[in-house]
Amino acid sequence: MKLAPDDLDTITATTLGHYNQVAEGFREGTRDHDVSQNIDALLRHIQGTAPFTLLDFGCGPGRDLRTFTRLGHVAVGLDGSQEFARMARQDSGCEVWQQDFLKLDLPAARFDGIFANAVLFHVPGQELPRVLKQLHGTLKPGGVLFSSNPRGDNQEGWNGARYGAYHDLAAWQALLTAAGFIELEHYYRPAGLPREQQPWLASVWRKA
Repeated sequence: MKLAPDDLDTITATTLGHYNQVAEGFREGTRDHDVSQNIDALLRHIQGTAPFTLLDFGCGPGRDLRTFTRLGHVAVGLDGSQEFARMARQDSGCEVWQQDFLKLDLPAARFDGIFANAVLFHVPGQELPRVLKQLHGTLKPGGVLFSSNPRGDNQEGWNGARYGAYHDLAAWQALLTAAGFIELEHYYRPAGLPREQQPWLASVWRKA
C-alpha cells in the first residue's frame, strides 16, 4: 500500500521526535560501539589520495565524525534530528547539516565516500530509490557508499516510535543496482557469530 504524503510526514515527525527525546541516552549507549570494521570497509575501497571528503549520513551524536577527523579526513555530518545535529557539531567540530532524509538538499559530486551506518532502514521503501539516487548524485565519480542496516524479510512498519524497513540481501542488491551502484562487498555483523546471531547486513558500493 502506497504511503500518502501525510503518512510520510507522520513517519518522519514521530521517528525524529523519538530520537530527539532519547538523544542523551542514545549518545551514552552507543559511545563505545565498535564500528571500526565498517569504517575500514568504506575507506579501503575509496580510490585516490587521502585525505578524503566524507559524508556521515545519519551521523547521530557525532561519534564517527570524530573518528574520521582523527584519521585525517574531512567529514561532514547529516542528521534529521535537531538534538543529534547539535550534539554532533559540539562534539566533533565538524560541519553538520540538519536535513529530513525525505527532503534532502545535497551538493552534486562533492564526496569521495558516504558512511550510512544504521540509518537507511529508516527510509520507507517507496522513497528509498529516490534517496539512493540522491546519495549517488552527491558522490564524486567512482565514489563509495557504505551502508549497514538491520536485515529482515522485506517488511516495514513501526517498531515502537521508530519506523523501519528491513531488507534481505537480494532486495538490497536490487535497490542499489537500480540506483546506479556496483557492489564491492557485503558481510554480516557482528563478526564471528552464527548467521542467526548476525542481525546486521553491511555492504559497500561504488558509483558506476
